[in-house]
Amino acid sequence: MRITIGGDVSIKDSKELFEQCKSTELFNDIIRLFKSSDRAIVNLECAVTDKNTPIKKIGPNLRAPLNTVKVLKDIGVTDCILSNNHIFDFGKVGVLDTLNQLKSFGINYTGFGDNEQNARKNLIISNDKIKVAIIAVCEHEYSYALSNRMGARVYDPYDTNDDIMEAKRNNDYVIVIYHGGKENCRYPSPRLLKACRSMVKHGADVVLCQHSHCIGCYEEYMGGHILYGQGNFHFVWREAEDEADNGYMWNTGLLAQIDIDNDLKIKFIPCVVDNLSVRCANIDEANQLLTELDVRSQSLKDGTWYDKWREFALSQGRYRAFPQEMYEEIAHYFDCEAHTDVCKEIYKTYNSTNER
Repeated sequence: MRITIGGDVSIKDSKELFEQCKSTELFNDIIRLFKSSDRAIVNLECAVTDKNTPIKKIGPNLRAPLNTVKVLKDIGVTDCILSNNHIFDFGKVGVLDTLNQLKSFGINYTGFGDNEQNARKNLIISNDKIKVAIIAVCEHEYSYALSNRMGARVYDPYDTNDDIMEAKRNNDYVIVIYHGGKENCRYPSPRLLKACRSMVKHGADVVLCQHSHCIGCYEEYMGGHILYGQGNFHFVWREAEDEADNGYMWNTGLLAQIDIDNDLKIKFIPCVVDNLSVRCANIDEANQLLTELDVRSQSLKDGTWYDKWREFALSQGRYRAFPQEMYEEIAHYFDCEAHTDVCKEIYKTYNSTNER
């Protein structure tokens, strides 16, 4: 069994090519890779709709033309992950359009449901010998399901680990797609490192982190494979490129090719966005990207990843908007679980009221 998994797909500056169904022009030699796989999976990080019904949120509302799903079908995509922070950007109307398009072209989806509990359904891939469970979760950012409203399957340190253990009891392998981590940061935070390793301890064979829009670090941990940052697959957005190392981070990614027979083997295939389309990296590009990955990954072994993470965190001026005299009080509220519980109950984001 071969499963190929791509990172984030969203349509901004390449909208016209998707509207015209220019599949070959958009995805080049990627098509061959996808069609030679038993399953080809991508994270659809936008609503596929022609409705102009944006929800309230901080950050952009992303949508794609209706022909987007036809293009994905044409290039060999079999399954879409919807657990991300943009799938609900155009509300229920936008989601229903997306689901209808996926259904009409016979593409499966996972990571979304009518409510929080319903969203906790795994994608099961099987043949005569092997059963694989795909668990797709995202961090808490606007699109996640509530107890009484549809949305994306959210990561929870307790529920998700329970789900992984249950999936491992009933399947041969478990792959977790985690949509989270800080944008444009190539190194995991201490929390993300612990979370991914904990998922492996509870039975995950592979953990792929998406959302950061850049290739991060990789490690083998207790027999499992963890990639802290898969990078974008197809996310052509000139404005965002300017904030991501002049586009180098934003326009490079890894396809995860997972082969399962008697055991599981994983291979990372570098891909590059060139103008408005994505292609497999050439030999020189691939060597450079994989060498850089190896160098960063070494930091997980010698402990220097934390210094890189802290350096990045300190560079983020937007988080220093509060007066200096409030820093200690705010830090205390974040540091203490009981205070954090109260703050979360009092201070609700737009997600709690959007289309309830």
